[in-house]
Amino acid sequence: MEKIPITRAGFDALEEELRQLKSQERPAVIRAIAEAREHGDLSENAEYHAAREKQSFIEGRIKELEGILARAEVIDPARLSGSVKFGATVTLIDGETEEERTFTIVGEVEANIELGLLNIRSPLARALIGKEEGDCVEVRTPGGERSYEIVSIRYG
Repeated sequence: MEKIPITRAGFDALEEELRQLKSQERPAVIRAIAEAREHGDLSENAEYHAAREKQSFIEGRIKELEGILARAEVIDPARLSGSVKFGATVTLIDGETEEERTFTIVGEVEANIELGLLNIRSPLARALIGKEEGDCVEVRTPGGERSYEIVSIRYG
């Protein structure tokens, strides 16, 4: 099985989500199913069908999280330095707009571009890997070629 690289913060967030699903969401949906059953005829009971659908989603997410956590390889970026690699927080300047953006390169399961968490498999992250401060990278995006200059790289 392939290991899944993840930061400590990402691992902790997934563990917390799993704990919440098991300790709160799962028991709540079981109660909702029991209550809906008491209303009689299940074939036309919308509450029952909605609760069963939610239960299916919760159980699927629990299995997914357990699989991810079992294969997770927690990497501590504070112990890293040098060129861009997993866990690096990279500040870039867009060559076209002069806009400064900061991204942290993380594993696929914790990526969230709105929060500045860049998937290590994304085109931008792949272009940045191995580069140093001051380097420029060219990235092919859906909107065309973009160039970025690496302003800073930090870990931890």
